[in-house]
Amino acid sequence: MTEPTVRERPLSPHLQIYRPMLTMVMSITNRITGGALYFGMALFVLWLAAAASGPNAFATVQAVYGSWLGLLILIGFTWALMLHTLAGIRHLIWDMGLGLDLKSIEWGAVAVLTGSIVLTLALWLYVLLRGAPT
Repeated sequence: MTEPTVRERPLSPHLQIYRPMLTMVMSITNRITGGALYFGMALFVLWLAAAASGPNAFATVQAVYGSWLGLLILIGFTWALMLHTLAGIRHLIWDMGLGLDLKSIEWGAVAVLTGSIVLTLALWLYVLLRGAPT
């Protein structure tokens, strides 16, 4: 009598097996921007707390946020907010049973990415070109 052979169990597919697709990247990006928004809200709370604390604290926070690094972080926060919002609208459309075919899903991913970049650039161009109130 021969002993039964033990077969190794197959590994589950993972990111090293799949070819990255736009929809996969957008799903991961949506999760990352959600986390970034969680921590980015701390910047907003800090700004509000500084405004409530007085002019010196507010001026300090404004100086940090007005630096090139501060502006870069705020622009990134804005992009994360725009992308996460547009992705949420896309998911709402899916929840209504619309846009579930492959072509619409791909188009929606491109629309969310493009829309988030365009909205972020438009908002920050407006803010930066408008300048400080006099």
